[in-house]
Amino acid sequence: MGKIIAIANQKGGVGKTTTSINLAASLAVQEKRVLIVDADPQANSSSGLGIDVKTLESTIYECLINQEAAEKAILPTELENLSILPSHIDLVGAELEMINLSDRERIMRRLLDPLRNQFDYILIDCSPSLGLITVNALTAADSVIIPVQCEYFALEGISKLLNTIKIIKSKLNPTLEIEGFLLTMFDARLRHARQVADEVRRHFQDLVFKTYIQRNVKLSEAPSFGTPVLLFDADSKGSVDYMQLALEIIRKNKH
Repeated sequence: MGKIIAIANQKGGVGKTTTSINLAASLAVQEKRVLIVDADPQANSSSGLGIDVKTLESTIYECLINQEAAEKAILPTELENLSILPSHIDLVGAELEMINLSDRERIMRRLLDPLRNQFDYILIDCSPSLGLITVNALTAADSVIIPVQCEYFALEGISKLLNTIKIIKSKLNPTLEIEGFLLTMFDARLRHARQVADEVRRHFQDLVFKTYIQRNVKLSEAPSFGTPVLLFDADSKGSVDYMQLALEIIRKNKH
């Protein structure tokens, strides 16, 4: 049975999509069958894996609104074990359309549950909001990774996300767990980056991944070439960090 992990933080620019793409690619290289579900209308996970979203007939939008089977929309990527359920700008209006659907918070769960036998990991790249689609993602997921950038105001808004997770756990998905807080954009040369990292670790202790993602130019360049960083520059810090994270998650989920 595959594990569904949402990657969520309503704050933008914290590394959700970078993490979705590069963690997925690193897990795939470790011979895990991986699916990225692009649940963000900006479709950056899709374009970051070389998908031309303007040409697609089926995306997550059709799956959520028209109840199309996910298999119809899933596409392969250049990595053998990595597939993607792409997004589209139409997803912007999906929340309004979903309001009148029955059991609207569980639509994504019904979509993804049948895929558990086909994949070892299903990673949901959430949009930077706590709207209905993110609620759907958290209701569908077994756990959530929360990226936290090592900059000022890093913990701003985290309490709101944790409160949302608590509500979803009590009302919609009692088994939802926090997979871990992931420190991103870490620069060891900056004192405030080290201070933020220490503060996050003090707050959340064992829930913080041992691996942190360092600031790295190659990480920001790779998406413009439509490829994960490990295919762009396998020796870069970003590539090494995400491989370490993948191994940490694999070890954690063996127990």
